[in-house]
Amino acid sequence: MSRFLVFVLFFSFALHSFAQDSIPKKTYHIKRTETPPKIDGILDDDVWKDAEIATNFIQFRPSIGNTLPDYQKTEVKMVYDDEAIYVSAYLRDKPENIMRQFTSRDNFGINDFFIIAINPNNDGQNDTYFVVFPNGNQADAIANPSVGEDYSWNAVWQNAAKVVNDGWIVEVKIPYRTLRFTNQEVPTWGIQFHRQFRKTRKQYTWNAFDPTKGYIGLYAGEMKGLKNIHPPTRLILYPFASTVIRNRDGETTDEYNFGMDVKYGITENFTLDATLVPDFSQAGFDNLQLNLGPFEQTFSEQRQFFTEGVDLFNKGNLFFSRRIGNSPSGSVNVADNEEVTDFPDEVKLINAVKVSGRTKNGLGIGFFNAITEKTKATIRNNDTGEFRKEVVEPLTNYNIMVVDQQFNQNSSISLINTNVTRDGSGFRDANVTALVADIVNKKNTMNIDAQFKMSNRNLTTGTETGLNSFFAIRKISGKFRYSFDHSFSNTKFDINDLGLNFRNNFNNFGADASYQIFEPTKKLNQFRVNTFVNYRRLYDPSVFTEVNFGVNVFGVLKESLMAFGVDAFLAPGKQFDYFEPRDFDNKRFFTIENQFNVGGFISTDYNKTFALDLNANFSTFFEDNQGYTRYRIRFEPRVRVNEKCIVVFNSSLNVENNRRGYANNSNGLANEIVFGQRDQIEFVNRLSANYSFNAFNTLNLTFRHYWTTVDYDDTPYFLQENGRLEQSLNTFENLGLGDSNVNFSTWNLDFSYTWQFGPGSFLTALYRNQIFNQTAASTATYFNSLNRLFEEPINHTLSVRMVYFIDYNNVKNIFRSKKRNRNINS
Repeated sequence: MSRFLVFVLFFSFALHSFAQDSIPKKTYHIKRTETPPKIDGILDDDVWKDAEIATNFIQFRPSIGNTLPDYQKTEVKMVYDDEAIYVSAYLRDKPENIMRQFTSRDNFGINDFFIIAINPNNDGQNDTYFVVFPNGNQADAIANPSVGEDYSWNAVWQNAAKVVNDGWIVEVKIPYRTLRFTNQEVPTWGIQFHRQFRKTRKQYTWNAFDPTKGYIGLYAGEMKGLKNIHPPTRLILYPFASTVIRNRDGETTDEYNFGMDVKYGITENFTLDATLVPDFSQAGFDNLQLNLGPFEQTFSEQRQFFTEGVDLFNKGNLFFSRRIGNSPSGSVNVADNEEVTDFPDEVKLINAVKVSGRTKNGLGIGFFNAITEKTKATIRNNDTGEFRKEVVEPLTNYNIMVVDQQFNQNSSISLINTNVTRDGSGFRDANVTALVADIVNKKNTMNIDAQFKMSNRNLTTGTETGLNSFFAIRKISGKFRYSFDHSFSNTKFDINDLGLNFRNNFNNFGADASYQIFEPTKKLNQFRVNTFVNYRRLYDPSVFTEVNFGVNVFGVLKESLMAFGVDAFLAPGKQFDYFEPRDFDNKRFFTIENQFNVGGFISTDYNKTFALDLNANFSTFFEDNQGYTRYRIRFEPRVRVNEKCIVVFNSSLNVENNRRGYANNSNGLANEIVFGQRDQIEFVNRLSANYSFNAFNTLNLTFRHYWTTVDYDDTPYFLQENGRLEQSLNTFENLGLGDSNVNFSTWNLDFSYTWQFGPGSFLTALYRNQIFNQTAASTATYFNSLNRLFEEPINHTLSVRMVYFIDYNNVKNIFRSKKRNRNINS
């Protein structure tokens, strides 16, 4: 039976074989107002006097079902007009118990919080969160079962918060432009309110929530009473101007950028996002580190356009946005008398657009397109001194299309296609298609996750087709849970033109089981233990590679709120690594035995002035003639200086002794795969500090220094056909293999000031510097290496960027108001 047929049968079974539990829902009746309230955190507006009250909040963490005491009573009111929904909340508490710390946007920090969750489709799956903290900071997110809570999504809305003698007060204005809804005369929306008491970590919702099963969006109440509201014209412009001044080794350059990002509501539910003149000058540094492994080193996305509103495009894990504008895909053909004088590190993005949205019936559609420019390397002829250019990346188009149908308030099935087209002979094109199903039965107790993917790459040698599949069935309710999974990939599966997969060629099986508590015990607020086992094979040849199992424990103490965890991992017997030798065509492998790892952590209560995170880890192989050991420790103290300032320092040390691995100079000896035994020290220090003058003015400092040395023994090892290593009688030097020792060091510093001078409008000034050094001085000490690092040229960058928010509706209203005034005066 084909994998696709099995996929369809399981999908049909899950779709039709269960009956749905009834979910009790509260109802809030919202009233229209002709006089909107002033958003100032003072509840003296007449509009609040007759508004219905949402109260009787119910606890779901750490206990379930408790009600609030009178001194913490919570009352929420809502009204609406033709422009927005207005919310007020009276959150009673003792002022000395209210945790409040100024943070940057979307940073929860050490704060109590109040969340308004709105779902215009009332489908249990697509919520929009608006979060307010006692100090007036705000956060927002879109939330659904596929992505969880995505706080990279940002909207422009208004809030005010004020601490009073018996608690704190919130007022919020949520413009309709921030929501996606169809034009209905009398709609019913999903509505939920959350409140957290940071000091005790207790959390409550207005409509009761059962954390033992189901997605939280299923437990929203309903809001009725909206009449004749109409989605506004959603046209938002973000014009920007930026300047960047760079200095390196006494040479100064500057650049000036002007452009605009646009958000336009094509229909009531679908939005076009476009960056017309891309400007990523203030994207953060990547955390570089030395990579000794067989797989590429990757970094998280730093560019806002590629992190905001991409939940649909992440379906099936086919989209890795760092591929767009990354290093060129081509190489340079150089003659014996030539050298490359300039090979670009990245490809310039010309423009990018995305269209996404979801209908009332749960059909989500996403379209993404980006274009990068033709990029050339420069080659010099050493005999004539002439220069020539060679294309290393042609004009390239990146495209994604997603269709995602949600149903049953908890399930979805998706079809995704990605395409990369390069305009030039000798450069590959790529296309990937995936069918993805995430099915939960109507009782919210069982889940089926199934994926089938096919990749096609048009190479100079012809089209190469690869296949990949994943299937898992899980119990997702109750204290005891379990899952079984299978994953498969043939040798040709490759999505790395626009996606990210580190390896292919596998046929793996796995299972896990867990137990967790949902009610506090005498000493514990939370506790969870998880065990797993994995059995791994290659697809071609069909051979065993590894079996491993382990256990993870996590808990939070009741009194001190200290979190702790312990984990252990064992891969017993012989394990066969087909990737460390870097000889994929000949299927060579490296044999290790009895890998063992154990570790743990503690994390004290962040509410305190001083808090500490501490991690420790130990690894080894129980194998004859193999003395490998690894020790890791991470130490992270944090200090809350006051409500406006927090400082966090992180220091980690990793020491590996007698590790045997592939040597970077293996190509120096024909017909041999050369390994070496090495010692590595890795030392990383980070410092971050945040000072907020108020909710709109913030200073941030971030510093990171990464240092590592890799010192190889003098004599190499040769990999044998049975996967074992045979030590050479000669040294690396005598065999002409060169030096694989490394001393690698980087330094990054960011210092920024951000001012929100208007709704959605920001001015950011950023200074940063960066230093990099790599040598073969593997025995140099830390301080000697640091001194050598500061002898390198320092890259200084100063940038200033201003973004202004323009809502078409506000501009239109201004002109209408002026026209009315002229008519009155005439």
